[in-house]
Amino acid sequence: MSLKQRLTEDMKAAMKSGDKQSLGVIRLINAALKQKEVDERIELDDTAVIAVLDKMVKQRRDSVSQYQAAAREDLAQVERDEITVIERYLPAKLGEAEILAVVDAVIAEVGASAPADLGKLMGPLKAKLAGKADMGQVSALAKQRLAG
Repeated sequence: MSLKQRLTEDMKAAMKSGDKQSLGVIRLINAALKQKEVDERIELDDTAVIAVLDKMVKQRRDSVSQYQAAAREDLAQVERDEITVIERYLPAKLGEAEILAVVDAVIAEVGASAPADLGKLMGPLKAKLAGKADMGQVSALAKQRLAG
């Protein structure tokens, strides 16, 4: 079952069970997916859906930090709750050891040896790890490997 089909099924289930919070977030997800399809005139596959979901999580994490800085814990909690629902549809995140294994493999594949080669690394790393790891963490680990 594709992610889009799963979202539709979960939306129906949330309507039947009266889960208003999940229903609202799933509707937001579906709206974002539809908007991307209309804007780019494409049919989204699971990879593209994961990219949209990643972007939504990142936006909400930024909002949480801004709300916390403004001492609005009530609004920050709403964003955290939305993140929880969105993350149900993302693949499980890789641990640091698994990310390092991929980083080391790409370093060997690309032939990177200095911190200046980080740009060459990030393209292949993003292709392999998008949706499976936080790209900020991937970048930090890649820098660490190239520096050491």
